[in-house]
Parts: sequence; C-alpha cells; structure tokens
Amino acid sequence: MTPALNVHAALSGKRVLITGSTGFLAKVVLEKLIRSVPDIARIVLVIRGGRGKTNGDARTRFERDIATSSVFDRLRAERPAFLAEFFTERIECVTGEVTAPCFGLKLTEFNALARRVDLVINAAASVNFREALDEALAINALSVQHIAELARAANAPLVQVSTCYVNGYNRGDMLEQNVSPARAAIPRHSDGHYDLYGLLQHLQHRVAAVKAETTDPEQQTRRLTELGIAEANYHGWNDTYTFTKWMGEQLAMQAMRGRTLTIVRPSIIESTLQEPAPGWIEGVKVADAIILAYARGKTSFFPAKANEIVDIVPADLVANSIVLAAAEALTERGATRIYQACTGSANPISVGRVIELFQTESQRNWRNYERLFYNEPKHGFRVVSRPVFLLMLRAMSLGATAWSGVRRLLGAGDSPKLEALRTTQLLALTFSFYTAPRYVFHNKSLMALAQRFGSEDRARYGVDPAVIDWPDYLCRIHMTGLNRYALRPRSPKSVEAAAAAAPAPVAETEARPVKI
Repeated sequence: MTPALNVHAALSGKRVLITGSTGFLAKVVLEKLIRSVPDIARIVLVIRGGRGKTNGDARTRFERDIATSSVFDRLRAERPAFLAEFFTERIECVTGEVTAPCFGLKLTEFNALARRVDLVINAAASVNFREALDEALAINALSVQHIAELARAANAPLVQVSTCYVNGYNRGDMLEQNVSPARAAIPRHSDGHYDLYGLLQHLQHRVAAVKAETTDPEQQTRRLTELGIAEANYHGWNDTYTFTKWMGEQLAMQAMRGRTLTIVRPSIIESTLQEPAPGWIEGVKVADAIILAYARGKTSFFPAKANEIVDIVPADLVANSIVLAAAEALTERGATRIYQACTGSANPISVGRVIELFQTESQRNWRNYERLFYNEPKHGFRVVSRPVFLLMLRAMSLGATAWSGVRRLLGAGDSPKLEALRTTQLLALTFSFYTAPRYVFHNKSLMALAQRFGSEDRARYGVDPAVIDWPDYLCRIHMTGLNRYALRPRSPKSVEAAAAAAPAPVAETEARPVKI
C-alpha cells in the first residue's frame, strides 16, 4: 500500500520561492505556509523594486505592502512573537524583475539564488483582462521561461498558478488536461505541449509595428490593448489575460520537460471561506465589480445566462490546492500534473442563483454593509440575453444622451443615467464572458490528490467544494468580507453627500486594486 502523502514531512526544512507575493492569492498562500508549516526553513519572495526613492527595494515593499496586510491578523493575535521573528529571520526578499532574464540579477547572483531554493511557486500575473498585449505577454507568458530557468538551475519543482479559463472558447466538460486552442491551429510538439515559437514571433512583430507607428503613450496602449483582444479572439480566447495565461502553461511545459511541473488552475477566485478569516479579500474581483455597480445605482441589468453554472471558488481552497500540489511535487518528482481548483462539477451554482442571493441580501440587510451601500437599493437587477441587452442599451442610450444634451444646455453635467449606461457597457465588455459560461470545470484529479493525504492534512488543507454552503458563503461571509476588507471607510464628507443625494457616486478610491 502506498504511504499517505504528508504536507509537514514534504515542506519541513524546505526553502520555498514565491513570485507575485504582493498579490491577493499569494498572500493567502504565504500566510497558510507560515501558520501551518511553522518549521519551513525559508520563504524567498521575488519582488519588483518600487519606482522612485520612496518606494525602495524588495524588503521595503515587503514591509509596506505584505507584512502589514490584514491577512496576518490571525497570526498577529495568536502568535505575535513567532510572526515577527519569522518575518525577520525566515523571509528573504529579493529585488528582481521576473520579466527579465535572470530576474535582472547578475548571473552569479541568479545561480546563488537557485542554490537557496527547493521549490518554486509562480503566482505572478497580470490579471487585467484587457491588458496591453506587450505587458500581458511579458508577465503571463515570457516570464514563465525565466522562472522555469531558476527551477531548473535549482533542480526544484515548479508549481505554476494558471486559470481554468485557459479553456477559452472550448465548450462542454473541461478536464484537468492540456487545452487545445478553440480556433486557430497552433503546432503541437510530440511531448504534448504546443510549440509557440511561430506564434510569439508573430505577436512580437505586431507589437513592434504598433510601437513604430505611434509614440503617443495613450494611443499606443489603446492600440496594443485592441491588438491583444483581436489576437486572443482569433486564436480562441475571450481576452488577453486568458490567452497569455494559456501561453504561460505551454512555455512552462516546454521548459520543464522531464522535470517536476504542476499547474494549478483556479476558476473565479473570491474571498476566503474559512482561513485565515472568513471573507478575507483584497481588491474588487470579477463578481464584486458588478455588485459594487449595483450597490451604487450604476447598473440594473447585465448580459448573462441565468441557468448556466458560474464557477466561483474561495481563495483558501485555492491556496490549499497549491500547498497539496507542492507537497506532492516535492515527494514524487519527474511528472507533469494539472489540477483545477473549481466548484462547477462538485457543487454547482447558477448565475441566476448568485444574483438572487446577492439581491435578496442587499435589499434585506443593506445597512450592514455601510461601505458598500450608501443608500437603500430601490431598483432590481436582472440578467438578459446578449441580443436583448444590446437592444436595451441602445434604446436607453438614446434617451439618456438626449437628456444629457438638455442638461448641458442648462449648464448641468451629463445625466446620471448616461453615466450608469457607460458603467453597464464597460462591465459587460469586460466580464460578460464569465457570466455566460459554456462549459463546466472538473476537479476529479485534485480530489484524488487530496485523498492521498492523511485525515489531518485533508482537514487542514481542505479543497472539497462540497463544504460550501452557497447562501451562507455569498451573503454572510463574502459580502461581509467585501465590505470589511476590500472597501475603505467612507470619509465624513462622502457620508454627508450620500445622505443628501441618491444614488451616491462611485468613489475612485473605494476599490483597492491588486498589484502583483
């Protein structure tokens, strides 16, 4: 009988390098490792140095952006001396740029870093769905080559954090396996990964052409963003983010051939279910942008398929998946594995049910979320088909535009209704693909992995979506966490303004974006 895998035995005394540690998910992983594997030898964080004298090096950014995070509140309360000592003695901060060869370090420094690493977890990413193509390529795809180079030099397993949405425009049951492009043909290597040499040359040539044609920064960014979307759509993906994350998977498989590689694909990551605290979140995620717009009276309808499954997964289930995958990779070398941290196959919830729960909770208990709701929500929220959405948008836009013209003649600004339509249009442009799903993600391999661990590890590092009570999680846990952690307290002036006018405007500083 094969002995059970054990997280503590695998990670105790090990040196783990993490990229993307200033981001939401990586913070949850970091906190979990410190709290649950207290005798881990060292955690190395590769952090981009800040720009300007006040931003400083990696250690400065760690102290400012990571060590102060509320994700560590539980440890600060339970074991303050241990946490302070861990930060000082066992967190190593390396000022480096993962988009540069050798992370921008001297070769001798890069090789010395490799000798101090037993495991690499790559959580660095640009999560902007509509990123300029050159930026998305650099961080989501090409940087994987540099990170894999470190893993090879260290003879260390690589855990690559990807996304379930690399499945792009494919349809049906999405399994834990390599994804074929849904549209354009890309040559496939005999080892199983797709050969991106020609595709990367094509994309880099088109990026260079745009940069040669215009030097205006704003126009250049706009054109590179449009180029990214066009190329993604042509090859079989909805947006630049998922297209370049798929490329990152292929480059990781190519670079780690014959070595240990695990790809962990989460679906839509939202606030934690239980640990380190229920509802912990940082920044406004996919569903939250729509919730926020509804709370501020900025939208009342959205294109979606109410009966289809939307795949939302709490962040701690994803972090636990990464830890289990890391323990397996350290224990059983040489394989390439893919795991999906998702809920759609084991504990599905429909788009319509999510909206129903949020709307009911909002209308009943809006006063409990003082940072989210400035006033009582008096309008409903409904989902419609895309053709109906476009007709509604066009009809309402004509009326709102005409009324705005009258307001301007009278010396007033644009109609609030026109502003709301613009918000709805932007949200639909960015997120509607994720609210009209055409496939179901499966996690059979991840669940089988969990069963290979002992009962204590299965309890400590839970990955089973069946434990999620959707009404409790989405209403009591997630909305409370969104209100507490993701949104800043309102200033006295904004409270006075909210009392005087309804609905209140969305403050640009309300949402704290995640910078990775």
